[in-house]
Amino acid sequence: MAAGTPSSDTTATGAPRPGGPGAFAGRTVSRVGYGAMQISRLTEDRAGAIALLRRAVELGVDHVDTAEFYGFGFVNEVLRDGLRPDDDVLVVSKVGATPNPGGRLPLRTAQKPEELRASVEDNLRSLGMDQVPVVNLRRTDHGPGVKAEGDQVVDLDDQLATMIALRDEGKIGAIGLSSVSLDVLRRSLPAGIVCVQNAYSLVAREDEEMLALCEKEGIAWVPYFPLGGAFPTMPKVTDEPAVVAAAESLGCTPAQVGLAWLLRHSRNTHLIAGTADAGHLEANIAAGRIELDDATVAALDAVPSRSAQVPLG
Repeated sequence: MAAGTPSSDTTATGAPRPGGPGAFAGRTVSRVGYGAMQISRLTEDRAGAIALLRRAVELGVDHVDTAEFYGFGFVNEVLRDGLRPDDDVLVVSKVGATPNPGGRLPLRTAQKPEELRASVEDNLRSLGMDQVPVVNLRRTDHGPGVKAEGDQVVDLDDQLATMIALRDEGKIGAIGLSSVSLDVLRRSLPAGIVCVQNAYSLVAREDEEMLALCEKEGIAWVPYFPLGGAFPTMPKVTDEPAVVAAAESLGCTPAQVGLAWLLRHSRNTHLIAGTADAGHLEANIAAGRIELDDATVAALDAVPSRSAQVPLG
C-alpha cells in the first residue's frame, strides 16, 4: 500500500490489534473496528451503550464508524461521552443524509452542498469535537438503500468542493466516500480520498475492480453489510454451505468465517461490523484471529456473487 506497512501490533491502550494493524487516513489502526449504528438500539440504556463502547476499546478497537443520523444523534453523543483522548480512536462519520424522525425511513437524503456543511456542523456538535477525523460523503450511486431524487441529485464536483473547503477549514481531517460507483471514485481521487464504504461481502462482490483501485491508491476499503442479508432480498453469507462447512471445520461461527474471509481477501480491508450485544461484539473481534488455509479460501472464493442492488422504495 502507498502508505507503507503499519508496524504497531498494539493500540494506544496496549491492547493487541484485532485483525492486525492496517493503514487508514495516514494512521495505523486495528483492521477490526466497530460500526456504532446498532448503539441506537440502546437509547433506553445509555450506561449500557457506553459500557459496550468501552468494551470495544478494551478489546483493541480504535476505529469507530458513526453518523449523526444514527439514533437521531444519540450514537454520536455516546461516542462523545464514552471515548477518552488517550484511547486514540479514529472516529469516522458521514454526511449526505440526515435524521428523519417520524418518517417511513429513519433518514432522508441531504446531498446539497449546504446540507453537507450543516451535517458536518451537527457532527461536530454532537461528537464534541473541533474536527471530525474522517467524514464520508455518502452518495446514492451504488448499492442498497434510498436513492437521491429531484433536487437531491447533486453534481459530484459541487459536493467535493464543499468537502475540500471543510477540510481546508479544519472542520474535517480527511474525506472518504460511501455508496459510490467506480466512476465516482475515479473522478474523486484528486480530492485525496482516504476510504471507501460500499456494500460488499462474500456473496456480493460486484466491486472487485473498485477494491483493486483502492489497493493501488492506498485507500482503506470499509465494507458495510459485510455478511449480506441486510434486507430480505439480499443473500446471506451465513446461509452458504461452504461457509457453514468452514465454520464447522474451524470451530467458529459462519458469521466469523464471513468476516475472516474479508480480512484475508484484501489487506486494505477494515471491518466495521456492528452490534448492540457484548457477546456478539467479542465474537466479531475474535474473527480477526481466525486463520483460513488455502483450501478453505478456495472453497469460499468459489461461492457465487450476487447483486447487492436493493432499493428501499
